[in-house]
Amino acid sequence: MENEFLNKVEDNAAVRAWSEKLQSEKGDSLTEGYVSELQEFTRVNAAQNELQELRDIWARWDEEAKQSFYQSYGDISYLLDIKVDKHLFRAMVQFWNAAYKCFTFGEVDLVPTLEEYTALLRCPKVQVRKAYAKVLNSQTFTKKLMNISGMSEPWVAARIQQKGDSKCIPWENLRDLVLAHPDERKRIDIFALSIYGLVIFPKALRHVDEAVTDLFDRLEKGITPVPAILAETFRSLNMCQKSGNGRFIGCAQLLMVWFHGHFWKVDKVSYRVFSETYSPLKEEAAIQRREDISEEKWMEILQNLKEEDIEWRAFWMVPDEILYRCGNFDWDAHYKKKVRELSDAWKQTRWMKRLAVGSIVTPEYDGWFKKRVNDNVPRPSLENTQPMVEQLRVIPSELEIIKQDFERKSSELGKKIEQLEEEKMHLRLDADVQRSEAEKWKKGKTKAEEDLDSLKTDYKKLRLSMRTAGLGKTSEHGAMKFEKKRLRPIDGKENFEKLRNEQGKLKARVAELEKSLHQYRNRNTMMELRASLSKIEEMKEKTEELEAALQNCEMRIRFFEAGEER
Repeated sequence: MENEFLNKVEDNAAVRAWSEKLQSEKGDSLTEGYVSELQEFTRVNAAQNELQELRDIWARWDEEAKQSFYQSYGDISYLLDIKVDKHLFRAMVQFWNAAYKCFTFGEVDLVPTLEEYTALLRCPKVQVRKAYAKVLNSQTFTKKLMNISGMSEPWVAARIQQKGDSKCIPWENLRDLVLAHPDERKRIDIFALSIYGLVIFPKALRHVDEAVTDLFDRLEKGITPVPAILAETFRSLNMCQKSGNGRFIGCAQLLMVWFHGHFWKVDKVSYRVFSETYSPLKEEAAIQRREDISEEKWMEILQNLKEEDIEWRAFWMVPDEILYRCGNFDWDAHYKKKVRELSDAWKQTRWMKRLAVGSIVTPEYDGWFKKRVNDNVPRPSLENTQPMVEQLRVIPSELEIIKQDFERKSSELGKKIEQLEEEKMHLRLDADVQRSEAEKWKKGKTKAEEDLDSLKTDYKKLRLSMRTAGLGKTSEHGAMKFEKKRLRPIDGKENFEKLRNEQGKLKARVAELEKSLHQYRNRNTMMELRASLSKIEEMKEKTEELEAALQNCEMRIRFFEAGEER
């Protein structure tokens, strides 16, 4: 008879009739006159493992190794980049109702489902209807670690530690294996085990618990870890609520992604048409969310949450089947049943088709919802009826204003310091350039002085040539023989051309020297400048003397030419 319930899918009308009948029979799980045992405020510890080492290892892997990881373990690596808003998380815990096993936010009840967490993890090897149950008399912790890591029994046994009531292995030992294990497949498996132990089930900080290895060892058989993840989440929320404090040891990252997934209207996220490669966790990891909303403000927002503020179907969910019932047991009774009864109930699952439309609430449910006993948080405030969009427009407190002003001034000072450092660097560069220019001008000055000395030497040679040619002698040369008179004009003409060329070169060098000295004028001392000017004037005088001598020579040549014609 029970076999007819196996994986049975029923239409929505039948499911609605069943739920209305169950509601009328069961009524409210809390009766009138119920005295709450909950604390007024739950001081939950949201401490998380430091995940930077895991992120660094993942970043060093090549694309082939990452694809192999995705194919085996889905998108759990993106959990490393999901930030947990501690203010929001602590506020959410205040609204967890242990009796109804859901969050009671103002006018809205919400709870994570198997289908939602399965959609987030996107593990291709998971069989949704194959749940995990701990097997009695299974392998020891040591044997399981040996199977997963490929290490010897002495190596594993030497590293197992006792933490509280359970055994575990330190993350440092697993990290060393991930970094140095010769088998890439083992490195991938150990890395995945570390994520399960440090992120999804973070029972002991920086340690992986024995129970995690038992679940992980069964993943290769296709079992889904989602029921265990949700069970640990609900159990930890219940413990924190009832005790009024404690550390949450469920997966806070998944809970954050689930929460934001129902507020995509507020986040102004357009509805998506998804491909097979779409990853909700990857997208969430890339979103920069606000972190300036205080815990008190979040509590005010959630306390006054309205139905229009949320979307019942998360934006990353697609129409599919929903598990709504196991066997003949309702959800409230499950935790009281024995393990075997629970296992049998899981084999008698009933499913319904998920519709693309929004939620449907019957008048009977609406009436019950308004009258029900809710012992975890106060009723919504009638004075504050603003929608969530308006609520998120936070007015900063005086302390926050001072903090923002300090951060602004600190940022301005930081920019000024950077500017001064940049100017300092430029000044150093300018000093180096000026030093280089000074060396260059010094070398130029030395060269100019050398050119001046060379010019003096050339001038002396020119004077010597003029004396040798006899151009500076008196008219006694007219008494020489006729043959010598005939040759003298020719020799004089050749010497004249030579002297004219020398004069041109001399003028060019004088001009070059004047230009060079003019360039050095602003960089030399007054004494050096005066000395240079004096030398230039001296050279000008010598040049004028040379020009006069050349003119005299030219006149003599003309005289000789006229005598020859006669």
